[in-house]
Amino acid sequence: MSDSPVKLIMTWNIRDSREAEYSEFVVNELIPRITRLGLGDLEFWYTRFGEADQIQANGVAKTMTQMKTILSSEEWSSIQDMLSGYVDGYQQKLIYAKTGFQI
Repeated sequence: MSDSPVKLIMTWNIRDSREAEYSEFVVNELIPRITRLGLGDLEFWYTRFGEADQIQANGVAKTMTQMKTILSSEEWSSIQDMLSGYVDGYQQKLIYAKTGFQI
């Protein structure tokens, strides 16, 4: 399985009164930067009602080695620092990628 694609699943809630700045950050910083790092097949899901986290975002790396390289990079650390200014309750996990929706 080490040569299988790996999916990073991230969840969070947008901080109150930061929605506009958060949206700009996602479009202008987050998506371009994580794409340059090598995460592909990006998906963002927004929960409007219910008890789930407000946002689930996913990205796929070709291998576990590539994912570990991405997550240990200074660029990833910088992205995380910036994201933390807009969100609360950030969590992430890694799973082997399959087609369709995964949680």
